[in-house]
Amino acid sequence: MARISALKSLKTVSALDGYDPGSFYCELLGTDRQPSRQVAPLWHCLETSELTILRQRAQDAERELFNLGITFTVYTEKDAIDRILPFDVIPRILSAADWATIEAGVKQRVKALNMFLHDIYHDKKVLKDGIVPEDLIFSKSCYRPEMEGLDLPCQTYIHVNGTDIVRDPAGAFLVLEDNGRSPSGVSYVVENRHLMQRAFPDLMQGLKVRPVSDYGKRLLGKLREVAPAGVSNPNVVLLSPGIYNSAYFEHVFLAREMGVPLVEGRDLVVDNDRVYAHTIAGLSPVHVIYRRINDEYLDPEAFEPTSMLGVPGVLRAVRAGTVTLANAIGTGVADDKAVYAYVPRIIRYYLAEEPILANVETYICREPEGLAYTLANLDKLVLKPVGESGGYGIVIGPKASKAELEEAAVTLKANPANFISQPMIGLSVSPTLMDGGARPRHVDLRPYAVTGKDTWVLPGGLTRVALREGSIIVNSSQGGGTKDTWVLAEGA
Repeated sequence: MARISALKSLKTVSALDGYDPGSFYCELLGTDRQPSRQVAPLWHCLETSELTILRQRAQDAERELFNLGITFTVYTEKDAIDRILPFDVIPRILSAADWATIEAGVKQRVKALNMFLHDIYHDKKVLKDGIVPEDLIFSKSCYRPEMEGLDLPCQTYIHVNGTDIVRDPAGAFLVLEDNGRSPSGVSYVVENRHLMQRAFPDLMQGLKVRPVSDYGKRLLGKLREVAPAGVSNPNVVLLSPGIYNSAYFEHVFLAREMGVPLVEGRDLVVDNDRVYAHTIAGLSPVHVIYRRINDEYLDPEAFEPTSMLGVPGVLRAVRAGTVTLANAIGTGVADDKAVYAYVPRIIRYYLAEEPILANVETYICREPEGLAYTLANLDKLVLKPVGESGGYGIVIGPKASKAELEEAAVTLKANPANFISQPMIGLSVSPTLMDGGARPRHVDLRPYAVTGKDTWVLPGGLTRVALREGSIIVNSSQGGGTKDTWVLAEGA
């Protein structure tokens, strides 16, 4: 009995012991530093969870991810082909009001970007009126003159969009980047939720969380909406570069969720400007291709002639109006980091509305004023190359050494058009399970919008978390992880 009493008197370490978000906006506690009524059940569950037990459960969950094959590839690590995307078991919660703002802002942004793309490939009014510099568009390799004058179903170019959003210390949402070419990561949104429902149902008790499992059904419906005119029962396929692509798991996942064939370039053929898929029963017509191959490798007849990934003649079929590509060729010009700076003007120009979601303040280094300001304040700014993704090539001025800043200045002066700069934002934090317990780690959010005749936004999105203390680089290729994102239902 004495031994039992002694054990009971020992204080267990809670998962939340020592959690302090500091001066940053906390996604779980807000500005009040107290859990709201809506998140109180989760806070209480974490507060009463013993750290060692929660960590063991988290390790079991990561093992399950690996066993299920939920992995991604890091090309820079030649000795490690596949690895799991680190997953944190403490979810990021968004209130119904916060989500309403995000959803409206994303829909507005996608609508304006689609109008922008239709315009620059047709009348080019936005360029003639001086809203966006003409040379900025035509100097980009992602501008595809082959798309000029081509009318697309529903005038939709960006069918699947991922908008990277951050929250500043005041709690305001800001757009960091647009991803309108082939945004990845949505498979982790759905699989993270499934994992949480299986392994951590106790954390969800008492909360009304909006579902994400119908993404595949919604995506398929929107893709069918943009099928060529006159096709009543369109056949959809997902075109992948193949097993060695970093997002191959996602390609398999999405094809399965939609119930459509997963194909590679060699599985498709163009005959008489129509696309067909090879099947055991012969050739089957294809009307919509959700492609996960970059423009330059998509059609060796039109772009890179040595490409073994694409489909010879697919551009001819697009121009003949017999097949729809999602996303369309040439969308990259709208999610270029330099064009990003003009998106608020683009929204006002086409929609006569103020942006619901503001941009992070951006200095365009191709412009003399932006270059001068950036060079004079490199130690205070984040310098980004416009042509890179995945967090590569970024210089974080406040954390860079003198030598790194000097090297960045030389690179910037040599090619200023390749860079933008932004002030360093104190990104919001979310409690994240580390060795010593829950610790504040910086996060962003990528909601996914799917557009056909209109736009639907998946309620949640991919919350990426910078696992290294003090880091603001959330990209998986740079050591970041993910969290499940819980959007609370109205009235919850």
